[in-house]
Amino acid sequence: MRTVLGTLLGRRARLRWVHLVLGGALLMPYWLLAGLFVGPLAGARGSVFAASPAVTFGAYGAALPLAAVSALFPAARPMSVAAARTLCGVPARRLADGPARSRAARVRTAGWFTLHVGLGGLVSGASLALPPFALALMVLPFSAAVREALLRAYPPLDRPWVAYAGPPAGLLCLLALAAAAAGAGALLARRAPVLLGPTPADRLAAAERRAADLAVRNRLARELHDSVGHALSAVTLQAGAARRVLDSDVEFVREALAAIEEATRRSVGELDSVLGLLRAGEDGAELPGPGLEALDGLLSGTGLAVSLSVPDGGLAGIPRPVSREAYRIVQEGLTNAARHAGESPLSVRIARHGGEWEITMENPLPAGPPVARPGGGRGLRGVAERARLLGGTAEAGPVDGVWRLTARLPLAGGAR
Repeated sequence: MRTVLGTLLGRRARLRWVHLVLGGALLMPYWLLAGLFVGPLAGARGSVFAASPAVTFGAYGAALPLAAVSALFPAARPMSVAAARTLCGVPARRLADGPARSRAARVRTAGWFTLHVGLGGLVSGASLALPPFALALMVLPFSAAVREALLRAYPPLDRPWVAYAGPPAGLLCLLALAAAAAGAGALLARRAPVLLGPTPADRLAAAERRAADLAVRNRLARELHDSVGHALSAVTLQAGAARRVLDSDVEFVREALAAIEEATRRSVGELDSVLGLLRAGEDGAELPGPGLEALDGLLSGTGLAVSLSVPDGGLAGIPRPVSREAYRIVQEGLTNAARHAGESPLSVRIARHGGEWEITMENPLPAGPPVARPGGGRGLRGVAERARLLGGTAEAGPVDGVWRLTARLPLAGGAR
């Protein structure tokens, strides 16, 4: 019994009842508009509220197509989805987001809206008319005035047992109303995912949004990894070297501290730029950051023995996106060398071959077994991703006793 009452009158059933009453309220203007035409055609006079049942239900039938046409507009779906999610108890993941753009989505939304207002109109009308009638039946044994009014309205009910049958009949009317409302609400809840759920176009658009969000996150993660990771590696290397000669070479310690200061200042500036871009939500904006014009400062602040080779004409003519990504690739190569090669000498060669720039970085492989370091490998993946975004390639690995990182960046990648 408790389960039955919970199904008919529980919180979910009450919310769905409210949803149906809302549908009845939405049907009202369409019903009144349809009554302006159905009433005169049927020969009725006066308001549709005082018309015969035939005119009333005729106006109801004519109102449903009007409601369906009005729900073909794209903005109808968000309103219906919000109501179904809140009042019908339909999980949000099963409903579509945003306006209905495709024809199929608009037709399905119109079907849902018509079903909602159609059932809502019937349940709302019954909710207004049936409770007073049921209450009158339930007080028949206790009120002579009510019995006389009922007999005047329905003379065939002039039977002795009618008064005693009133209370159970009134209770059954109320239970029937609750059951009808619960059934109509359950029907709407079952049809909501079908009629308001995402179409294939909606799923494709959602997948594209997720892919774009993931690309932005990866983009920012690469920037933070390369900028902050390089700064920390350079600071660690400089601080370690300064600690070893602290008592014997004050000048070197002074230079190391200056390099640490410069590296941290540059890293904080780049970090502020990236975080500012993230807060502004400018997903498609070009990321800030230095290019190859700042390469000398980058190499001098590492504390490594680095030799740089560039073409005779310098690095002029490199598009800004290519220059910026090339800077980050060199930065990651320096970070990788500082972490794994210690103070081994490092060579950096930048050359132009036809329509692409080639970056080659080499350092001797350290003696002994490689040391496993936590978090390793993300930087090299980031280098490969940067190269692919520009239409180029990147590879890294041991070659003839040295560790070699090679990246090829086409000049046309600056237009991507």
